[in-house]
Parts: sequence; C-alpha cells; structure tokens
Amino acid sequence: MAAPDIDPRLLRSFVAVAEDLHFTRAAARLYVAQQALSRDIRRLERELGGALFARTTRQVALTPEGERLLPYARRVLDAHAALTAAFADPAARPLLVDLNTDGMTAARVLARARELAPECELMARFESGLTWAAGEMLAGRLDVSFGRAGGLDPEVLARLSVQPVRYEPMAVLLPADHPLAAREVVAMSDLSGETVYAGAGNARTREWTDLAERLFARWDVVLAPPAPLAVGVAEFQRVMAKTGNPVLAVVDFPPLPGTVLRPLVRPVPLSPLLMVWCTGTNHPGLTALRTAVTELAATEGWMVYPPDSWLPDTDVSLMRHGSCENC
Repeated sequence: MAAPDIDPRLLRSFVAVAEDLHFTRAAARLYVAQQALSRDIRRLERELGGALFARTTRQVALTPEGERLLPYARRVLDAHAALTAAFADPAARPLLVDLNTDGMTAARVLARARELAPECELMARFESGLTWAAGEMLAGRLDVSFGRAGGLDPEVLARLSVQPVRYEPMAVLLPADHPLAAREVVAMSDLSGETVYAGAGNARTREWTDLAERLFARWDVVLAPPAPLAVGVAEFQRVMAKTGNPVLAVVDFPPLPGTVLRPLVRPVPLSPLLMVWCTGTNHPGLTALRTAVTELAATEGWMVYPPDSWLPDTDVSLMRHGSCENC
C-alpha cells in the first residue's frame, strides 16, 4: 500500500493541537475556525488510518499513534519551512555565470555586476564554448553564458534570451617566430594559405568554428585539423606549441608566453559577443549583469559597428535586435 501524500497544512494543524492540547487555543494560534481545525484533524486521521487524539469534554490527549507522529510531523514542517525560505528570495541562491575564458570582456561584465549587486553571489565558471553552455543552461545546471548565439541550433536558441554585449574585433595569435609576428596588424589577405586553428573538432565550441569557417572561406585560409581538447592556459599553450599553427582569437585574448597577438584588418572580422540565459530566469544577479552590459557597452563603445568590418548577416541581425525578452 502506497504511503499517503499528506498536505503540510494538516500536519501544521496536528502539531498546533498536540502542543496546546486544546482545539480552541490551537485554532486561534493558526487563525482558523475551530470547526475547520477539527475537520483537518479528522481528515489526517482518516489518511493515516488511526486516531491521533483522545478527546473528552474536559481534555485532549495524544494517542500512542499521535505520540509517534509528532516528531515526524515537526521534521517535515521544519524541512518545508526551509524549502520555502530557500526559494522565496531568488537572491538566496548563487547565479552561475560561465565566462568561457577569464580575463576577457565577460569577466569585466561580471566584475561590474558584482559591484552593482554585492548582496548576490555571482559564481564564475569557465566552461569554454557556448554550444555546450547552452545545453547546460537548458538542463538547469548553468544560468548565464557568453558567446556567439547566432551559431546555436535554432531550436535551442528559441528557448534562450540574449542581450548583445560587444562587436569584438578578432585577432590572430602567432608563434613569436612566425613571419607575420613582426607586423603590428595582420591583413586577412596575409593569412591566405595559412593553416589557422579555430577549435575544429571541439563539440563545445561549434559556434566559434562555424564563424571561422565562414571567415576563412572568404580569404582562402585553411582551418586547422582537430587538436586535443586543452583545458587551462598551460595546456592550451602546450598543445598549440606542438602544432605551430596560428590561432584565431579576439583582441582581448590573454597573453601567452612565446606568442604575439595581432589584430586582424582589411576587413576587421568581428566576433559577435552576446550574453545568453534561459528565458524566464528571475534573479537580481541577472538584472545586475544586464545593467553592467548596458553601462560598459555605452562607456567602452562596444556596440559601435566598426567601419571596414566583416560579420555574417545572421549575426548582424541578432546583435541589432537581441531576443524578444529585450524588446
């Protein structure tokens, strides 16, 4: 026989009567009519299959079954109160924010949001790749991420909200001894025939590889074959040193020993950075993040579309209009 699914309200009524051993006082304590309280107790007794109180005209006493139920009922009500308190205030839980890589634009947004909402716990994650992060957000294991939303599966993107953050100019990370390393900037035509790494084979960063493929096709750049997935700066540096290939990056990419970072020009290819979250998310930390994006984009000129630049039309549309939650 399945255990009864007991309404916490019935347990609350039972505990009040058990503690006062008086129906009138217990009803006043719960702000309910005595008849309603008596009805709750009778219902609970039916559901549990036994009398909980011995009643006479002069006194109320717990039966052995009532004595047995009382500690269980108190534990259930304590847990119920803790559950209610934990979810009554959205700010009580940490907001998990995936920055992909530390030290870049998303990290600046997070730092400003923490200043705007010091009462919130904004926890950074470094998962590397919006394709993977989108699945984690839809599964409820991550709250916010950053990246190129235009490269996501349309069915996935339909369940997410986005806020444009920055038109990030792209750059190329070159080994220090590469022939192009001596230049201050590298023209796209200078990369023609070069083999450049852009995350091929990494299922977490498909949106970035897709953007690179579109760019490389215009200037006859060869997409480097898959390399082992490297987690952390040291491992990334080690793997890239073995291949010797330049790496497609953005202008704020953290410096790596033995390499130089050179902006790409003629045209300036852009990485469309957006902040992404599950539609319907309610958390004051998200509000702080969105405010931080708006502030920084205005002061830093992040949303100014540079002249002589390149970006696929689908990404241009998303950067200009965002999602319906921003309308």
